[in-house]
Order: sequence, then C-alpha cells, then structure tokens
Amino acid sequence: MHSQKQSLIQSLMAQAQELTELRSVLETLQWDQETMMPALGGPFRARQLSALSALHHQKLTSPDLGEVLERLSTADLDLWPRAAVRELRRQHEKAVRLPEALVRELAETTSLAHAVWVTARQKSDFAAFSPWLEKILRLKREEARCLQVSDSLYEALLDHYEPGMRVRELDELFALLRPKLTSLLQRIQASPRQPKRDILKGEFSVAQQESFGRSVLSAMGFQWEAGRLDRSPHPFCSGLSPLDVRLTTRYSEQDFSSSLFAIIHEGGHGLYEQGLNPEHYGSPACDGISLGIHESQSRLWENQVARSGAFWEHWFPRLQQTFAGQLDSVSLKDFLHAINRVEASLIRVEADEVSYGLHVIMRYDLEKQMVEGDLEVQDLETAWNASMKEYLDIVPSNSAEGVLQDTHWSQGLMGYFPTYLLGNLYAAQIFHQAKKVFPGLEEDIGGGNLTPLREWLGEEIHRHGKTISAQKLIERISGEALQSNYFLDYLEQKFGQLYGLND
Repeated sequence: MHSQKQSLIQSLMAQAQELTELRSVLETLQWDQETMMPALGGPFRARQLSALSALHHQKLTSPDLGEVLERLSTADLDLWPRAAVRELRRQHEKAVRLPEALVRELAETTSLAHAVWVTARQKSDFAAFSPWLEKILRLKREEARCLQVSDSLYEALLDHYEPGMRVRELDELFALLRPKLTSLLQRIQASPRQPKRDILKGEFSVAQQESFGRSVLSAMGFQWEAGRLDRSPHPFCSGLSPLDVRLTTRYSEQDFSSSLFAIIHEGGHGLYEQGLNPEHYGSPACDGISLGIHESQSRLWENQVARSGAFWEHWFPRLQQTFAGQLDSVSLKDFLHAINRVEASLIRVEADEVSYGLHVIMRYDLEKQMVEGDLEVQDLETAWNASMKEYLDIVPSNSAEGVLQDTHWSQGLMGYFPTYLLGNLYAAQIFHQAKKVFPGLEEDIGGGNLTPLREWLGEEIHRHGKTISAQKLIERISGEALQSNYFLDYLEQKFGQLYGLND
C-alpha cells in the first residue's frame, strides 16, 4: 500500500511539474510582451499564448490526472503532498468546467487587447479599446457561468485570486471602510497643516533613479542573481520560479518618488516569490497563498516601512547624495510630509494610503456591476467619472487619467481589484505583530538594517507556500482573524500626527 501511494505521489508531482513549467513559460512570454517584444509582434504573441494556454488546459484536465487526484484525496499524506493534492484538485475541477475553446479565445483576446489598451491609453482613446473590453467581458461572463457556485457570477472570478472569499464579506467590509476612509480624507483636506507640494519636483535622471532603487532593493534582501528590474507601462512582478523573479517599474524625470515606491512595492512581491522554497518548485503548493496576502507584502514594504520616518533617517542623506544639489534645502520633516501627502487624486497607483482604498472600492463596484450584467461597457466611462465624483469629488479630464489608467481589465483580470485593499488590511495587522515580536524594529529600520523583518516575513509567510490558507495564516501570526481596526488605527495615528488632526 505504501509503495502504491508513493507511486501515485510521484505520478502527481511529475504532472504538476510539467504544468508549473508550462505556466512559467506563459508568464515569461507575457513578461516579454510587456518589456521587450517589438510592437509588431503582438498578433503572433497572441497566437503563441493561445496555443500554450490550450496545452496547459489539456494537461490540467487530463482524466489520468483526475484519477490520481481522486485516489490521493483520501490518502494519509504529509503536509506538502497534502497541500499539493488540495491545490491541484481545485485547479483541475475548475479547468474541467471550462471549454478549451474558451481558454484559447481568452488567452488570444487578452493578449491582443492589452496591446490595444497600451496605445489607447497613450492616445486617451477609450472608444478604440471599448470593443475589446466588450469581448473580454463577454468571455469572462461565460467563464464565470461555467464556474458559478453561488448566486454571484462575480464571486466565481474573485475565487481565482482570493480563495474562499465571498462577495457578501467584501460588501460588508467595504461598507464599513468606505465612510471611515472618506471621513479621514475630508479631515485631512480641511487641516491647515499641509505639505510643501513642490519640494519633490525637479529634473531627476532616470539612471540615478534606477541606481537608488536598486540600492533599496538590495537592502531589502532582493537577490539579483535570481531576479532583475526592467521597465513597463504598468509596474508588475513576475515570479517565474523562486530563482527567476522579474520586477518592472516606470520612470518620470519630474518625479523620482513615483518610480521609487513602485520599485519598493514590486520588491515586496519579489521577496515573497524568492522566499518560496525552491525545493518544492513544481508543486502547486509552492505559490503565494492568495493575492491579498501577496499584496500585503508589497504594501507593507512600500508603506509601513518605506514611508516611515525611521526608514528615511537612513535613506534620506543617501537620496540627497544621489541627486546632488537638488534636495539640499529640503528638511527630513518636510520630505516625510511630502511623500505622505494625502489628497484626492486621479491615479490609483500614485494614490496616498488614505484615498487608495476608495479607488479600490470604486473599481470593485464597477467591475462587479459589469460581470453581473448591471453595467455595459458603452456606459462604463460615464459611470467611472460619476463614481470618481462620488468617491473622491474629482472628475478625470480624459480617458487616460480615468477609465483607461489600469491594465487589469485589458488582461481579463476581473475579480482582482479587491485584493489590493485586503492587502492593506493584512499588511497593517502583520506589521503590528512584527513590532510586538521585534521591539527594536524601528531602530533596525532607522539604521538601515532590514534583514530581521525580511527574515521574519520569510519564516512566517513566504516559505509556507499554499500549505496554509490566508485565513489560518493571519490567525497564526496575529492570534485573530483579519480585522479592519489595525489598518484604520494605523492611518489615524500616522496621518493624525502628520496633519495635526488631534491638536
């Protein structure tokens, strides 16, 4: 019996390894499309992605794989094999409900649509992109109908990114957060203590921006022999394996902070990917637990660490040296206020910590309406602008700074946006616990020593892969389920002090 079980496990892992490698090849092609591919390569790349996606689907839906999973589902297994069976069975059962033709069409359509989105965004031309978004929406609705297990179509897509999360839970959580974030934003806007807005403006060499960003990534513990940093229209992280992790950012010569915080944000994702145990590479359990947990790592490094006073005690003199003569007259106090400025702004990825959540809730509401059939693409831009007015009291002047600003819908990533705000909640709760574990954490950060925090995150989160659920992980780390109060208290304390709200 033991030898039979081992034989089944070996068969399972051989098939899982092949699936992992196919997925990695797909992600490499997508990374290349964003960073290196010539402009005319789009149609051929779309066909390549379609063919490989179909091959991956064929192998994932193999009856032989299904039989092995079924036989192992009741076996007494160790932690990692048990997690591998659970995760691969989840993927298999979803895949068998999706027609191969739909998988092919989605892969090809989103590849072509993304290229159209890049051009449409550059030209601020929503009309050029909307037919593609209509097609994507039709295909995603079809996918959701195939996978639907509740009254909500949207919930079937949400489950790709945050397994086990329910629309009802998100609705309740976001209904609680929205008025509190709105109230704090309004109090900050009414404060007479506002940052000096022009001190971060200037002409900042892209080469120097990249050099400084690389220095920060190195201090965070990003392993360059297992990673790289490139440019793309929208910053992202691709974890092709724990030993091949690729980050991207975008640069503005007028604003170094935009690229820097994007680098740190994607670096947080990169540390998670590099922190996965390479010995288990190929197992479906060797992956991020959920996108909410993954996002917690990027937001923790970007906000709790890199926007803190302790962090800049060490890094501000080095920043001044990097841009010699450009920041000499700027005080550390004014700099901290400037990089933590709060204002209702149009662009999500450049939004402050307070208004960011409102951007996410707005997108969640809009895409949920689209998937559920309550909002058509032809009405999306009008709805977007009305929502921006409702949520943030500002209205985009063009499509590029409005409905076209995010890449997600062009890639078919519907159900993804809520994980950004969940990531903020997880980050605050995890960092609160880290400070309890390391009473001298701020002193370490202030001295430029980021190693204890990275190692603790690796030990508590990264190395576990999917052997534990997001819900159980946060309970194990903090002793309780995910709570909103840690995030809200963090915002109140930090911005109350910066803006003198309690004076």
